[in-house]
Amino acid sequence: MRRLTPALALGLATLVVAPSAAQATDHRTGHDSGAVRDSFGTKASYAPRQNTHSYQRPPAGFTPVFTENVSRHGSRAATDSEDGDLILALWDKARAEGQLTREGREFGPQVRALEAEMAKVGYGSLSGRGKREIEGTAVRMEQRLPGLFRQIARDGEKVDVVSSGQGRAVDSGNLFAATLGNTDPELKPQIGPARADENLLYFHKAAGGAAYRDYIAGDQRLADTLKSLTDQPKTHRAARSVLRGLFTPAFVQRITDGEFASIGTEVEAAQAVYNLYAIAPAMSEESPGGKGWGMERYISRGDAAWFGYLSDVEDFYEKGPGFADSDITYKMADVLLDDFFKQVEAKRAGTSDLGAELRFTHAEEIIPLAALMKLPGSTQGVTAERPYTYAGNTWRGASVAPMASNIQWDVFRKGNTYLVRMLYNEKETPFKTGCHPITKGSKFYDLKELERCFNRA
Repeated sequence: MRRLTPALALGLATLVVAPSAAQATDHRTGHDSGAVRDSFGTKASYAPRQNTHSYQRPPAGFTPVFTENVSRHGSRAATDSEDGDLILALWDKARAEGQLTREGREFGPQVRALEAEMAKVGYGSLSGRGKREIEGTAVRMEQRLPGLFRQIARDGEKVDVVSSGQGRAVDSGNLFAATLGNTDPELKPQIGPARADENLLYFHKAAGGAAYRDYIAGDQRLADTLKSLTDQPKTHRAARSVLRGLFTPAFVQRITDGEFASIGTEVEAAQAVYNLYAIAPAMSEESPGGKGWGMERYISRGDAAWFGYLSDVEDFYEKGPGFADSDITYKMADVLLDDFFKQVEAKRAGTSDLGAELRFTHAEEIIPLAALMKLPGSTQGVTAERPYTYAGNTWRGASVAPMASNIQWDVFRKGNTYLVRMLYNEKETPFKTGCHPITKGSKFYDLKELERCFNRA
């Protein structure tokens, strides 16, 4: 199988990191990545969680016969210019009145430059970093299973590429498939034309998500909980702290007093700053010299951490484990888990000509699927009396569903026995409690055991 050119392989290899690399200093921010990663929430950029050379070997005699995944799209530009428009409207007023701090004077031009690059990329579209993330996951999939992809090419099996139909997911799927094809030209004819399946990969907006949408729109317990957690005195203190870095105290007080309510409240203005901070790393390749945007200069670590927590609050209750007595936020993901099983079962039955099933979607699908499967960090719901906090719950958006996050099943066969290994963000990950691997400590599970454990029988 022909490998990538040395230059491209070297470039993509920089995306391969050991778990300890998450603790390294990010040269684009000067911050310790491990200390600040959570503050980005689900806008966190992607890094594989395990080195490909450290995976367990399959038991003797087992060979790979199939692989499948579901991946979030790669890092992207902001979906619109709303945050930039809001904070720049206030910035322009403050500049006209001489009410900017020294840092504040630098802030406006920096935001305008960032917004210009996002507009050039296309709001909501894959950034350069996002493209590298997707290419990297494709290269590492091929490196992990070279024998499988040789078999696919030799036997004329198919590689199916399916997305939500939304632009950045479509682009991610096409890029992933093209990267596989460039790795081995003999594989290209086996990669089918990309297709869209909204019911499978955009289920929160499809017919199967109707009850979920009613819950988001009208559940009083959800509304009361979100309000109580987000509209705390600490939120207002953090908002004023962020704004005082840009504007004089007098101007901040005018924002707090509601003088500019038609533009935004103090919290909305601070959240706009936070959102620009959170999306900036995704746009690092488009920054001057690729050195980053420096948005961390305009928000302290403590304030970023608080607004990151508030972002996680919303995602936890609206997409994740949510309330312990309800599965409304993730029950609809069963259509996707069902498809994972159907693909492997068809392979076992000899009714499938697929060698790989590649799916591309969004955080709104990855987060519920993680909760449904009880993946690490997504095992614990909460009560109204004991709400979601970082101290009391391990769920973090930056770990559960960063940009380009993915869940992959590799399938191995020996005779009539089929084993499944799961990777979560490319880390070998046990299935939920109650599912038993073939031996203690193994990452391989008999397909029949998984069917039992997930009540497929």
